[in-house]
Amino acid sequence: MSALWSVGAGLLLLLLWVRHRGLEAVLVHHRWVFVCFFLLPLSILFDIYYQLRAWAVWRLHSAPRQHAQRVRHIQEQVREWKKEGSKRYMCTGRPGWLTVSLRVGKYKKTHKNIMINLMDVLEVDSERQVVRVEPLVSMGQLTAYLNPMGWTIPVVPELDDLTVGGLIMGTGIESSSHIYGLFQHTCVAYELVLADGSLVRCSPTENSDLFYAVPWSCGTLGFLVAAEIKMIPAKKYVKIHYEPVRGLQKICETFTEESKKKENSFVEGLMYSLDEAVIMTGVLTDEAEQSKINRIGNYYKPWFFKHVEKYLKADRTGVEYIPSRHYYHRHTRSIFWELQDIIPFGNNPVFRYLFGWMVPPKISLLKLTQGEAIRKLYEQHHVVQDMLVPMKSLEKSIQTFHVDLNVYPIWLCPFILPNNPGMVHPKGNETELYVDIGAYGEPKSKQFEARASMRQMEKFVRSVHGFQMLYADCYMTREEFWDMFDGSLYHKLREQMNCKDAFPEVYDKICKAARH
Repeated sequence: MSALWSVGAGLLLLLLWVRHRGLEAVLVHHRWVFVCFFLLPLSILFDIYYQLRAWAVWRLHSAPRQHAQRVRHIQEQVREWKKEGSKRYMCTGRPGWLTVSLRVGKYKKTHKNIMINLMDVLEVDSERQVVRVEPLVSMGQLTAYLNPMGWTIPVVPELDDLTVGGLIMGTGIESSSHIYGLFQHTCVAYELVLADGSLVRCSPTENSDLFYAVPWSCGTLGFLVAAEIKMIPAKKYVKIHYEPVRGLQKICETFTEESKKKENSFVEGLMYSLDEAVIMTGVLTDEAEQSKINRIGNYYKPWFFKHVEKYLKADRTGVEYIPSRHYYHRHTRSIFWELQDIIPFGNNPVFRYLFGWMVPPKISLLKLTQGEAIRKLYEQHHVVQDMLVPMKSLEKSIQTFHVDLNVYPIWLCPFILPNNPGMVHPKGNETELYVDIGAYGEPKSKQFEARASMRQMEKFVRSVHGFQMLYADCYMTREEFWDMFDGSLYHKLREQMNCKDAFPEVYDKICKAARH
């Protein structure tokens, strides 16, 4: 009883303090208070609900049966939109704050919202080595479902809450992408409801133009209702080798060399300054040295990027065995390194042991509660960007990131980019090795100004025939956007499938110049 009185008294004092300082001042300058006392518990409730729901669906085997019924409901909504005169563009009815992207889509308020409640794993075909899923299945949900069966997918993008639909309509990458390519390259078929209400399946051999045009289209060609993704056998551990490297040229040479080795199951780099990095390579294995097993995903463990930094500070190499699922979601608890700006003491051992089991807060809830003041603050003084550039331009790209942004750590993730049709492909006629350069945090560059600096970055990326991930703020003009991306197939299909009255162009949906 005394414990309850203590908690009650603490909450009362907290409320009085918030009232004294003002809610907006607390949210801007002491956001950790709101996150720790409100968002973390609420995030736990979200997780419990979705885990119980997934368990019930699995026990009742209801997903395949209900899937057809739900798809028919989507078709009915589209046909109803046509009967109403097709007066407004359509979009999914999922609230904008639920997406992992930090961008808030204002179009949800003006477009016709089509409700799409598709969040289940439908079928695991071990013979074909394919899993069929609905678009709102998350990466955390999918790995938890497949791993006990002895399967995983080739590319498991980092954060638990990333959904299959978002990774197809946008894009996704992981440290295995130097072998398998982007997330879209591991998909073998899509099912979509089109602007006329029809249901279509597409693959490399069936409606192939649509299959190659869907990735990066951001839902502007149709509504994704199912996807088939390749599976590979899962193994218990990732044997990971940490190698600290100094000197920008040496970092780029080492990273490029390791990225070309197909015997590496995983390749990743974390840069802690312009000339300091740790290059990590991993191999899937079922055997492990017990003394070197590191269950990095346990809630009380140090954040992964901080753990990696220890090898740099000690100037030593190292080998560990990380359980596979822990490895796949190694950056989830700290949202890469974004959480250190929200909860500055989050990696403190005391906080980890007492409250680490509640981390991370849901990105969707952070968006929902950020308020206009925080949104503007983040927009002007914070970057979250992934730029995809040819590996041959890595050194020049990092120097540009350093001058224009000066944000560290920087994430380096290699990927192979095949010469397939669609919006994103190499400049030449052959498959090419690319690298994702991820910058997340507060720029330290003295001349940083959000719009001008990002436009300078975008110009550089276009000049080396690179691409900008579309979840992030994009400042390009329409002409610049279609100079970066190949819109030939995309525009052809929008014309053929009568999409122009049904869905906005992808540029109008995601670029700031079009949205403001």
